[in-house]
Amino acid sequence: MATIRAPRHGSMQFWPRVRAKSTVARVRSWDQKTKDSLLGFIGYKVGMTQILGVDTRKNAITKGEEITFPVTVIECPPLKVAGIRLYKKAYLGTNPSTEITFKVDKDLSRKTNVAKTHKDVTELDKLNASEYIDARILVYTQPRITGIAKKKPEFIEVGLTGSVADKIKFAKEHQELPVNTFFKEGEHVDIHSITKGKGLQGPVKRFGVSFKNHKTEKGVRRVGTLGAWSGQGHVLYRVPHPGQMGYHMRTEINKQILKISTKPEEVNPKGGWPHYGLVRGTYVLIKGSVAGAQKRAIIFTKSIRPGSLETAPTITSINLESK
Repeated sequence: MATIRAPRHGSMQFWPRVRAKSTVARVRSWDQKTKDSLLGFIGYKVGMTQILGVDTRKNAITKGEEITFPVTVIECPPLKVAGIRLYKKAYLGTNPSTEITFKVDKDLSRKTNVAKTHKDVTELDKLNASEYIDARILVYTQPRITGIAKKKPEFIEVGLTGSVADKIKFAKEHQELPVNTFFKEGEHVDIHSITKGKGLQGPVKRFGVSFKNHKTEKGVRRVGTLGAWSGQGHVLYRVPHPGQMGYHMRTEINKQILKISTKPEEVNPKGGWPHYGLVRGTYVLIKGSVAGAQKRAIIFTKSIRPGSLETAPTITSINLESK
């Protein structure tokens, strides 16, 4: 029988493996090629279930057959616009220059310092768009109307498309942003989230190193060698070591939206969702898994590197059995 060989897991792309600074992920870039105005949205992860659907992929073996798909449910209450942030050109990249905040709900004061003097939306007419090179809107969630019994909202900035004048006009005309207005079923999105924390883990679980021989004197779940220079007190960073696992910021590209609906009874299982409760408003079904724990804020954005778009399966039923 051939010897089983399994190289160590754990991408060197992510280093150091430390805990994320915030529970809400950071979006590093926004897709500017799309014609859609709003480039991102934020919701709360509910959990996973299965759907039965007719496979519509043209090259699939199961084309035309009814098969199961794993899906993730994300509750997406409408976002509220808190203001606009404008950027000017700096020596390296861009710097935020001007920020105008509108009158907001009192819940936002639980998250950030809310200015006592709010400006009216008409103040945007006084801005000279030619002075700025970019503008992004400030939005916050409404967790009160979800099933997670939470008051403190998430507060992020979201990119827009078009000229600076178009972005200022968008901020002026919109007070609430429903997800079904800016995202549609079947399209690809990029998921930005913080993974579920696992705490301190050893090299076997953290990096997938093999067990040593059972006759080894100094431990079995250990790295066989620390490298040629370890005797001089120097160990290379790529040698697997115990440490923090999970609670990292990660981005997954091209996850497909299968369904957007305002009828929560379609996905609420018997007894509610474990660690979440009941979905009470608009929800989104994402094909496959999404990183993060229940109740965690999930940001999905327009796909920055869209692949070949497969047609979404025709959903015939959603599993409502107790989870």
